Amino acid sequence: MTRALSALALAVLLTACGSGEKTAPATPPAPATPTAPVTPTSPSPAPAPNGTGTPLTPSAPPPKTPTPGGNLRGDASAGKAIYAQYCATCHGATGHGDGPVAGTLNPKPANHADHVFMAGLTDEHLYQVISKGGASVGKSSMMAPWGGVINDQGIKDLIAYLRQLSST
Repeated sequence: MTRALSALALAVLLTACGSGEKTAPATPPAPATPTAPVTPTSPSPAPAPNGTGTPLTPSAPPPKTPTPGGNLRGDASAGKAIYAQYCATCHGATGHGDGPVAGTLNPKPANHADHVFMAGLTDEHLYQVISKGGASVGKSSMMAPWGGVINDQGIKDLIAYLRQLSST
């Protein structure tokens, strides 16, 4: 498992950094022209990780996208199977945030068995974080958006299972 994670991390890094080959510029750079002196200014905010160009600040999470109306709880037994397939790797089989890769993550995955923590989260919040990822609610971007993988009913089934795990 560790070897597979290392290989995956290396592949991601190589893809993000390019092949490493350098090519010469097609034309030499133009000579520098004199410009007006630059006055110091305050540093610009870092670009947004979502590619929109709008910086995200820690105090202002991105706006939430609408969640489906009505009951957001599905079938807990179906949710258990989905949880085992997609969530247990990070959150652990029993939801304690102790999955096989949890030790490599910072911040650590949420403890879904924590009654007090989970009681403070609405079903709408859970739907949002499962479908759009942690960054969509101002939390870690390490929590992947699963909306393109798990359908609407599957997310509702997960919510039911999360409520069962935490007795909320």
